[in-house]
Amino acid sequence: MAAPRSFSAAEVRDRCARGECLVRCRRRLYDLSAFVRLHPGGERLLRSRAGTDVSAALDGPPHRHSANARRWLEQYYVGELRDEQSCPKAEKPSDAAAPRLDPRCKPVDVDTDLVDWRKPLLWQVGYLGEKYDEWVHQPVDRPIRLFHSDFVEALSKTAWYVVFLVWTPVVLYLSWVSYTALARGDTRLFSSFTTEYSIPVHKYYFPFIFLLGMFLWSLLEYLIHRFVFHMKPPASNYYLITLHFLLHGQHHKSPFDSSRLVFPPVPASLVIAFFYGVLRLLLPEVLGLSIFVGGLCGYVVYDMMHYYLHYGSPKEGTYLYGLKAYHVKHHFEHQKSGFGISTRFWDHPFRTLIPEETFEKED
Repeated sequence: MAAPRSFSAAEVRDRCARGECLVRCRRRLYDLSAFVRLHPGGERLLRSRAGTDVSAALDGPPHRHSANARRWLEQYYVGELRDEQSCPKAEKPSDAAAPRLDPRCKPVDVDTDLVDWRKPLLWQVGYLGEKYDEWVHQPVDRPIRLFHSDFVEALSKTAWYVVFLVWTPVVLYLSWVSYTALARGDTRLFSSFTTEYSIPVHKYYFPFIFLLGMFLWSLLEYLIHRFVFHMKPPASNYYLITLHFLLHGQHHKSPFDSSRLVFPPVPASLVIAFFYGVLRLLLPEVLGLSIFVGGLCGYVVYDMMHYYLHYGSPKEGTYLYGLKAYHVKHHFEHQKSGFGISTRFWDHPFRTLIPEETFEKED
C-alpha cells in the first residue's frame, strides 16, 4: 500500500484560502469540499472549521458523531499533516508515528466489500444473509446501480423535480373535480346505510377534507417507513432481503445518491392507484376522491421535503434545520427510531422519538 501523502501546514492554509474545506483529526487530513453543502450542521459551520483540528468536535457537544459518521469521514481522507518541528520537509511520516484509526470507523473498501460494486447490486444482496443488516446500515458516498438493463435502471432513478412536475397537475385537476362534484350538492355521508340520517357534504368542506387527507398521509408515511421499509428480512430469505434493498435498503446504503431520493413515478403510480381503490371501496366516490387528493398532495410534499433534508441547507434554528439533523441521525445512528420524515409528530405517540443527546459537565 502506498504511503499517505504528506501536507505542510502552509499547503493546508493555501488550499483552504482557495475555497477548499480541509479539516484534520489529529494529523489525518480530510477534504470535505464535496460534502460541505450536505453537512447536517450547515455549510457555514463546516467551513468555519476549515484548516482546524475537529477531534474534539466529533465527540461533541453539541453532537457526538457516531461510528457511521466517522466511517463516512474516512471516505474523504487525503493524507497526513506533516510535523515540521520534528522532521525535515522532505521526510515522510513513519508508519509508527501515524495515528491509529479505530477499526469501527474504517471506511467501506469497495474493492474488498461483500458485494461487487462494478455489477448491479440488487441480485447480490440476497446472498449476504446474516451480514446484510449490518452491511446495509454502513453508508457509503457513491451511486448505486440496481439492474443490468439500462431501461429498467433508468426507470428506477428520478430527478427530484420530476415528482413535482408529474403529480402537481394531477393534484390540481383532481382538486377541481372534487370541488365541482361537491358543489352539485348530492354527496351525502352514510347514504348507503340510511337516507333519513345521512349527512350532506357541502363544497365548503373540501379544504378540511383535503387537509384530513394530508394528515392521514403523514400517518401512512410513518407506518410504511417503520413497518415496511424497516422490516428486518429473515437472513435465510434471499427474496425478502432483495425486496428490502429495492424498497429502502439502497437508500440507507447510499443516502446521498441524488437520483434515488424520491419515488419514481412509474412504480409510484401502482401504489397510488392501490390506495385510491381502497378509498373508493370505503367511502362515497367524491368524499374518497377528496381525501385521496389531499393524501396525494401530502405525498408530494413529503418527497420534496425528503430530498431537501438530504441536499438542502436550511437556516440554523429553523424547523427544517432541526428536521434535517433529526433525519441524518436516523440514517447514521438511530435506524430503529426517528421514522417521521416530513414531521416528527407520529414518533411521539408511537414512542420512536430519537432521544436528545446529553453531555456530562466538566468540573
